[in-house]
Amino acid sequence: MNVTLTTSDLAHDKTPAASHPERTVDGLTRLHDAFEADLSRVNELIIERMDSPVAMIPQLARYVVAAGGKRLRPLLTLACADLAGYTGDRHYGLAACVEFIHTATLLHDDVVDDSSERRGKASANAVFGNQASVLVGDFLFTRAFELMVADGSLDVLSVLSKASATIAEGEVMQLATTNNIDTTEQQYLDVISGKTAVLFAAACEVGGLVAALPGDQAEKLRDFGHNLGMAFQLIDDVLDYGADRQDWGKEIGDDFREGKMTLPVVLAIDAAKANRDQQQVDFWQRTVGDLDQQDGDLDQAMAYLSQHGCLQRTRERAQQFATHAIAAIQAVKGEGQTHDLLIAAVSASIDRRY
Repeated sequence: MNVTLTTSDLAHDKTPAASHPERTVDGLTRLHDAFEADLSRVNELIIERMDSPVAMIPQLARYVVAAGGKRLRPLLTLACADLAGYTGDRHYGLAACVEFIHTATLLHDDVVDDSSERRGKASANAVFGNQASVLVGDFLFTRAFELMVADGSLDVLSVLSKASATIAEGEVMQLATTNNIDTTEQQYLDVISGKTAVLFAAACEVGGLVAALPGDQAEKLRDFGHNLGMAFQLIDDVLDYGADRQDWGKEIGDDFREGKMTLPVVLAIDAAKANRDQQQVDFWQRTVGDLDQQDGDLDQAMAYLSQHGCLQRTRERAQQFATHAIAAIQAVKGEGQTHDLLIAAVSASIDRRY
């Protein structure tokens, strides 16, 4: 398979939702449009750094990157640097670094989860195999660390290297909760804090660090990113059971089929245990704990989630994190328009349906 990648492939969202023009003027799109020129610089750097004389490396990496996505993490680095008044060019390399870390984790995630699809197309491991996906993921991590070192800041290196380690810890923590119906809400929140929110936090914090933002202000950026990341993942949890298939770009109920203990399921099991409803507890043990699933089980799972209001309650948890994110970014001194764009991006992340 030959994949030719250009900056235009990277610059625009290729997700199925792009076919819905009525949805294009949301906060995430506004953020993208405001920093489109900067993101183009980042995309050029990504293409350059994906190059390798080993043909499969750029081939597989380009396949993943060209699949699209919101590019939210590098956008956050660019936006936070702008908010802090930065006028140099270090943030381009760091935004590319953040995207490489994210893409590497996607490659590894799909292998661990044995996923066959991502963003509406065959996953890289389904096309190229698990071994190639893992090794190219490792290659992208090395590219990310090269960019960190090239930046020359020990503070930046500390933030991004610690984030990379925490992501790996979060992946291992998720293994411990998968198929475990005794997983608590706090345990699950700890997992997504490590797997997802830490990279959002790092992406925002390094944007402030390149601008030499005072420590308390950089900390506010980190808090903003962390809370946004938590909210973003919780909405993903909801959408896995409640999104439109065409918009979502993957099968509804993938988390259920893989036995993942996401917050809606944790809440449903907690409710069943509190009500001493052994039939429901046994259902979750069979389907999620033992992965013994039959036709109709996903529909039954969704019925139990509806009975206990689990999707709505998960949205409410996400809204709580979003409220904290907005409070954090409002406490950062900076340019008003970028403040507004970041706040709008938080709202769009909560309201999204894909």
